[in-house]
Amino acid sequence: MQADFVVEDQEAQSALLADPTTYGLDESAEVARIDTHASAVFLAGERVYKLKRAVRFSFMDFSDAAKRRAAAEREVALNRRTAPDLYLGVAPIVTAPDGRLRLGGLGQTPDDALDWVVVMRRFDEATLFDRQASAGTLSDAKLIALAREIARFHGEAEPVEGLDWRAAAADIARGNIADMRGDAGVDQGGVDQGGVDQGGVDQAALDRLEAATEAALAAKAAALDARASVVRRCHGDLHLRNICEIDGRPTLFDGIEFNDAFAEIDPLYDLAFLLMDLDHRGLARQAALARDRYLEAVLGADDAPTGPRGGWGLLPFYLSMRAAVRAKVSAVGAVVQEDGEAAQTLRDEADAYLARAAAYLTPAPARLVALGGFSGSGKSTLARAVAHAIGPAPGAAILRSDQLRKARFGVAETERLPESAYASGVSEAVYATLEARAEALLRDGVSVIADATFTHPESRARIERVAARAGVAFDGLWLDAPPDALAARVTARRADASDADAAVVARQLDAGAGTIDWRRLAAGGDLPALAAAARARLGLGGESE
Repeated sequence: MQADFVVEDQEAQSALLADPTTYGLDESAEVARIDTHASAVFLAGERVYKLKRAVRFSFMDFSDAAKRRAAAEREVALNRRTAPDLYLGVAPIVTAPDGRLRLGGLGQTPDDALDWVVVMRRFDEATLFDRQASAGTLSDAKLIALAREIARFHGEAEPVEGLDWRAAAADIARGNIADMRGDAGVDQGGVDQGGVDQGGVDQAALDRLEAATEAALAAKAAALDARASVVRRCHGDLHLRNICEIDGRPTLFDGIEFNDAFAEIDPLYDLAFLLMDLDHRGLARQAALARDRYLEAVLGADDAPTGPRGGWGLLPFYLSMRAAVRAKVSAVGAVVQEDGEAAQTLRDEADAYLARAAAYLTPAPARLVALGGFSGSGKSTLARAVAHAIGPAPGAAILRSDQLRKARFGVAETERLPESAYASGVSEAVYATLEARAEALLRDGVSVIADATFTHPESRARIERVAARAGVAFDGLWLDAPPDALAARVTARRADASDADAAVVARQLDAGAGTIDWRRLAAGGDLPALAAAARARLGLGGESE
């Protein structure tokens, strides 16, 4: 039986697109099909053909051919911003003189077209980031490149002027809940707008999410207002399944074209979809890494993450909104799905996303952790291993003195700086930037790991005062490792932000670090043992990744 939100029969169009001879292929050739709540996608030969489904939801209207054509053309135009070689154009489906359907060519615009399809270049599906995540091949290097690409895209995206972002965010958050209740409303013509049947999700969980969402909207009102000045035309659907590799580079595709409210958004809300997706897949460490590298990319050497450049404390709320979006999509998919077992899987998935959405809105308090030790003691490695488990999702932001120094001089992390860049005055300025940035993040509700040598007692005292001023808990960890281990590690480094070598380590050891009153950890062994010790000291529990 056809669902209420399906308003037109497209069986003939689907049959045409499923036929390999439509594309000049041998009739025995395989045409793969992928169905979503919005589209039917056909993979044939070296191309992909996407047919918008004739559906009407409260958040998406493809109810006639004219609307589907407009959506297809807009999809191509918007997605060429990030994937110009992937989106080839739009082609019509027309009725031939013999009464049979045929697929027209790119750029043809017959007035009597029955439907329209987006035509894309086909790529290796193994490069999809969701598949790489499942296969365990999504490396840190790829995520770092992705974070930088997203930052670049957001920096170039068209600004949206005059939008009341707080009201828009509230509409999105409340709309997700309304759609899952099945009370999305009726349009003026009396047509069902396509809410999800109330049996599709756990209504008690939805009640809890609604209460938590309303509380968060009230608590975050000022922060949401502050982000209105940075709203841009973003991607809108930035999860791992919409990211692939083209010519070895991370490529964003399948951005939202059908609803401006979902794409004219705070860039951090755009980023939050990627972070939530990683977290949902058990890749919390990678989510924290992506957030940190995005933060580094969008902030200059001396910028504090405040004002329009701030908003990092909104991430738990944005993560909750993104989890609710996925809950809604899964619930809609369960209604569409004809296979009973598959439908139940989607309902279970919707409930899991609902639980995650609520959990994001009950975060742990922010805290500051400082990691000190001579060069080569493993501070940065330890920070990456435990950051995701500290404070509100997606974890503590890692502020690295090495990275801040490179940013100060406008060079790549791996470019070696001259000795003058390590003069005492420069180092004092780097530490001052680290302290200012840490305090701003902490006041915004974001936990911080400060990663620096902290060999001078006054530098340790200053970072402790940052926590006191921000009103958060402080933990200082000092990593001890044998001199030969320190020298060996810095000598073995490749493509690292630190410029320290064995000679630098020797000078540090000669100068010493004064009396250390931070908790000391033996860092001469392997990372798992060090991470376990650090987690125990910090009261984190569980296992590090």
